[in-house]
Amino acid sequence: MNTMLRKSVLGIAGLAVAGGLAAGPLNHATTDTPTTTGGPVAAAVQAGKPDTGKLIPHGVQGEQSRIELNDEQTRNVKEIIAATKKAGMDERAAVVSIATALQESKLENLGHLGDRNDHDSQGLFQQRPSSGWGTVEQITDPQYSTTAFLKGLQQVDGWQQMPLTEAAQTVQVSAHPFLYAQWEQQAADLVAEHWNS
Repeated sequence: MNTMLRKSVLGIAGLAVAGGLAAGPLNHATTDTPTTTGGPVAAAVQAGKPDTGKLIPHGVQGEQSRIELNDEQTRNVKEIIAATKKAGMDERAAVVSIATALQESKLENLGHLGDRNDHDSQGLFQQRPSSGWGTVEQITDPQYSTTAFLKGLQQVDGWQQMPLTEAAQTVQVSAHPFLYAQWEQQAADLVAEHWNS
């Protein structure tokens, strides 16, 4: 991505880049699950929920990963969706946000991880107080951290037309930019399940 555009995006969003904003992947176990056309998204469409065209307009890229969610992770999905709606953004923004949080934290609201920490990254999106994302208290609040991520996304010209991993990477500036793509199907399934709940 063009360096000038990245600086412009982050500057407008009120974010400062200092050695990267997001942590790389955490060492959580995942299970690669093949994607099928008759999966949860298809079932949700039949139930009058968001359609696949809105959730995954470009199709998924690469092999997809999937994890089982506990109650806390499911609450965080609902918090991300609520913040997306409050920001006036659509289902696709929620998919990008949830896929990003799946990669960054597995939807766990992470505090400081000691030696495993990427600098001072915390919260669902592994945002850094030292890079201007907010205070520790703010970025460990799911509503605040999602809103901060979405503000960055809104500043990305044409994010709706980008593959998910490119849109997420433009905001996050991760050392591992292509890993967001593996969570697109699960993120879409979660939005389909919880968008109208």
